[in-house]
Amino acid sequence: MERILVSACLLGQPVRFDGTGRRSDDVLFERWRREGRLVPFCPEVRGGLPVPRPPAEISGGSGADVLDGRAVILTPDGTDVTRHFVIGARQALDRARSYGIRLAILKEGSPSCGSAQIHDGSFAGRRIPGEGVTTALLERHGIAVFAEDALEDAAARLAELERR
Repeated sequence: MERILVSACLLGQPVRFDGTGRRSDDVLFERWRREGRLVPFCPEVRGGLPVPRPPAEISGGSGADVLDGRAVILTPDGTDVTRHFVIGARQALDRARSYGIRLAILKEGSPSCGSAQIHDGSFAGRRIPGEGVTTALLERHGIAVFAEDALEDAAARLAELERR
């Protein structure tokens, strides 16, 4: 059975920056939960950040740029929290590898987990195309990442993986 790495907040765990979760009640997600496929992980907490914590946004690029040292992750007061995000991303990859995971469903918009959009670094609520640090690292290592609103696509990929 294929396992799926999933943002812990999508399972309702209160690990987001504001101390909340964002539980997904989608039918597919619930089925995968019942089947025991979901492996929860919060890269920000595992990277050493507390809950709650100040919000953080990527400044100067995307998650790939952070991994390559061309961008940083800052809080509104300018505190550089980049290393926490990179450590958390590496731990997410380690967790995925330990379970043989080839598919992840991560929280859209997050500087760690965004797969299509991230905040623009201005703390004004604007989003731009891009991926978070964890998403970038997982994808570099062949793990397909989907947002919580793309579960049908994730299900198609899961079926493809299980046919192989």
